[in-house]
Amino acid sequence: MAAPLRAHPMSYTTQRYDFRDKPGDYARLAQDLSGLLAGETDRLANAANTAALIFAALPEINWAGFYFLRGTELVLGPFQGKPACVRIGLGQGVCGAAAVQRRTLVVPDVQKFPGHITCDAASRAEIVVPLLEGGTLIGVLDVDSPVAGRFDEADARGLEALAALLVTASAARPAR
Repeated sequence: MAAPLRAHPMSYTTQRYDFRDKPGDYARLAQDLSGLLAGETDRLANAANTAALIFAALPEINWAGFYFLRGTELVLGPFQGKPACVRIGLGQGVCGAAAVQRRTLVVPDVQKFPGHITCDAASRAEIVVPLLEGGTLIGVLDVDSPVAGRFDEADARGLEALAALLVTASAARPAR
């Protein structure tokens, strides 16, 4: 007889963020994310909760999610928002460029980004954070906004911290 399944307790309380104090709000968001990820090592589950938390917390965004590296392309992972492009080649679009460069890209106006891949025509700004595990690229965090110029360096630092929490929590088990 199999042992009964147990749900892991989740430590999360819904908070409202106005992002007038971006460093402070991102720090509080990181605390919330740490609670969500506590005790869970499954990358897929953790990416799903991370995308949901970012989408619920950040103002003026229309997409938040992940692409994971599979061979020579990025493949869609958990996300919140409209349906998205499923596969993105390395070096293509903002996600592919951030993956190849292994650095966060803040794009104030996606229409001016050479080779931008349009998944949602309403998107005007984008930020992509590479997910690095011990220097190895495992994917990217992608966040889009319908507002041009929506993202800045404070968003970059805050989202990099959230991405690092995801990678650390999920280091033991890759997404499958």
